[in-house]
Amino acid sequence: MFGRDPWGGSLEISNADSATDDDRSRNLQDYDRAALSRQLDETQQSWLLAAPGDPSGKKKKRYVDLGCVVVSRKLFLWTVGSVLGIGLLIGFIMLIIKTVPHHHRPPPPPDEYTQALHKALMFFNAQRSGPLPKHNNVSWRGNSGMKDGLSDDSVKKNLVGGYYDAGDAIKFNFPMSFAMTMLSWSVIEYSAKYEAAGELDHVKNIIKWGTDYLLKTFNSSADTIDRVVAQVGQGDTSKGPGPNDHYCWVRPEDIDYPRPVYECHSCSDLAGEMAAALAAASIVFKDSKTYSEKLAHGARTLFKYGRDQRGRYSPGGSDPSLFYNSTSYWDEYVWGGAWLYFATGNSSYLQLATAPGLAKHAGAFWGGPDYGVFSWDNKLAGSQVLLSRLRLFLSPGYPYEEILRTFHNQTGNIMCSYLPYFASFNRTKGGLIQLNHGRPQPLQYVVNAAFLASVYSDYLDAADTPGWYCGPNFYSTDVLRDFAKTQIDYILGNNPQKMSYVVGYGKRYPKHVHHRGASIPKNGVKYSCKGGWKWRDTKKPNPNTIVGAMVAGPDRHDGFKDVRTNYNYTEPTLAGNAGLVAALVSLSGVTTGIDKNTIFSAVPPMFPTPPPPPSAWKP
Repeated sequence: MFGRDPWGGSLEISNADSATDDDRSRNLQDYDRAALSRQLDETQQSWLLAAPGDPSGKKKKRYVDLGCVVVSRKLFLWTVGSVLGIGLLIGFIMLIIKTVPHHHRPPPPPDEYTQALHKALMFFNAQRSGPLPKHNNVSWRGNSGMKDGLSDDSVKKNLVGGYYDAGDAIKFNFPMSFAMTMLSWSVIEYSAKYEAAGELDHVKNIIKWGTDYLLKTFNSSADTIDRVVAQVGQGDTSKGPGPNDHYCWVRPEDIDYPRPVYECHSCSDLAGEMAAALAAASIVFKDSKTYSEKLAHGARTLFKYGRDQRGRYSPGGSDPSLFYNSTSYWDEYVWGGAWLYFATGNSSYLQLATAPGLAKHAGAFWGGPDYGVFSWDNKLAGSQVLLSRLRLFLSPGYPYEEILRTFHNQTGNIMCSYLPYFASFNRTKGGLIQLNHGRPQPLQYVVNAAFLASVYSDYLDAADTPGWYCGPNFYSTDVLRDFAKTQIDYILGNNPQKMSYVVGYGKRYPKHVHHRGASIPKNGVKYSCKGGWKWRDTKKPNPNTIVGAMVAGPDRHDGFKDVRTNYNYTEPTLAGNAGLVAALVSLSGVTTGIDKNTIFSAVPPMFPTPPPPPSAWKP
């Protein structure tokens, strides 16, 4: 048998049994000498040099297959170990950081305007009529006016809800609508500030409480109407003693006397103001599409009615004329038209609001002692500021430019009249501007002016305009903001009386507020119409604090009488507090600035889209 010699030669293996061991040994020695005399190739040399158990002669590297890449096992283990080590180190450091006590610097306290804002909004909670929400946060109030409208056989309409106007339980829809418009305007401009103060949801709930009620006062689902509710409750006491909202002094929750409903069939002023309130609120609630469209539709219906059925809502001798008499409806046309344009983008409303004839009837081209005074009765100054905003940021041009430029110039003149350098309005020795020329209840006019000055200064800043001219003199926007601050500071306590005229703010404030609900204890006793007079006439402080209520204010000599029976000093109102809230939020926070774009969310591009360029020329 022959086999292959692993050393390169043939090998004969003999199976002869006779061969001796010596013969085999000699043969093997001959084979070894022959093998050693041959030259070995590399493979054969590697076999001879290989370590035991390793036929290759070299230590193989080991690898790890990670799927997408193959890496050295040594490198992989080193990397994993490093990551785990770093992770354990970071975890240990974080554990130390969390267990060691820290001394964080507390956030700065809110500024005085933000603090006052929190309280001023609470006044509206205290004025709610109807079934109160669960978290109304006014412990001495309860459900009231639960049969409003339904108890009047001539109307038989659900008019539950809304707000009581002042220290009584009458719902005057004219100033209530103005209050809602003012609050909505402030939210549109300063929603970021409300949110920073934690009050955005609160103020929106306040607005919705008012607009929900206003939608009940007319057929809001119709396109055409012929009547609007103007008032719930009665205040005229000139016809002799009889139970009504002014003769009686009872808690709203205990009212058991008749509450008549006053409807009007030609009330352009009321309809215009209600339209403004609903239109402005539709912008506030633009993210709630269904509700926003409902508000905008109601605003259009009201404005159409106001244009078709001309007349004032408060004719001579009527109950509204005794308390909230409207002097004209032309300013409401401008005011309502402007808000409807912003709410709908329909240019027909802008055409109306900028019609020169309308502006003339509203008093835009003649001065007078009350020119520039913004109030629940006269909205011209507010309209001029609002439409100046349109010109500053969108500049719509022809055919609106002429009257918009006029309004813009007139707004500048109004701002000049607020400054102490000019003699348009007197000031008390304590520095309070006398916008109502020394007549009682001055603060409601002051807060409105402070808001207009503050928001207009923010308009100019947002338009990169450093100021404006009063004749040959240039004044920076800081001058306007300083005016607003000095007036609000006076109201908050920087005055000769050293008294805050906002209840609950500061160390000293009125304690005898002219307010039925605040002056009568919630003790389970139901006082009769005249039985509550003892609480009206007592010299003791009110048992309930109506937080945030801005009272009517001091006289022209900076004097103030904290007397419950003198409403010219101590009675708060919805319209007054709405202006206060607007002014406070405009001044609050460490930064200034408005939301430039939200008010224009429904306004289409002012100019048509240019046509596409012509196609390239082909030879």
